[in-house]
Amino acid sequence: MMSLKPGTKAPEIELRDQNGNMRRSKDLRGKTLVLFFYPKDDTPVCTIEACSFRDSYQIFKTLGAEVWGVSSDNESTHKKFTTTNNLPFPLLSDKNNMLRSAFKVPKTLGIIPGRVTYVIDSKGIIRNVFNNLLDGNAHISNTVNFLKEQK
Repeated sequence: MMSLKPGTKAPEIELRDQNGNMRRSKDLRGKTLVLFFYPKDDTPVCTIEACSFRDSYQIFKTLGAEVWGVSSDNESTHKKFTTTNNLPFPLLSDKNNMLRSAFKVPKTLGIIPGRVTYVIDSKGIIRNVFNNLLDGNAHISNTVNFLKEQK
């Protein structure tokens, strides 16, 4: 399975975050969304990636982008993960992997949920896709560089 490509309309997002709030992509109209899918809360590479997004969060805000993370973990696991790591952005609970499937996030070795970051523009079109399971930090540098090129 290949991820959705740049130029494709992004699937609608409607999932609950770590605080039980419903997050909908349609409520973001006019803003760019950086949507990162990651395998699991509290695993080493996922923690590095989430903390790198945290450390660069102000850059994303300055570039006019919202940041949302997505995994299949439940709301309480997400709540603990955001509290422990002081994450300033929502983590969406995709319990049945419906959103992951809609974005066609591939699995690694057929079993490990993929790590893919999408940049979705203000009109809901995917503009950038970055896929790298093992280097969480690369997602942030790739995405920041892409957003800066768009300015």
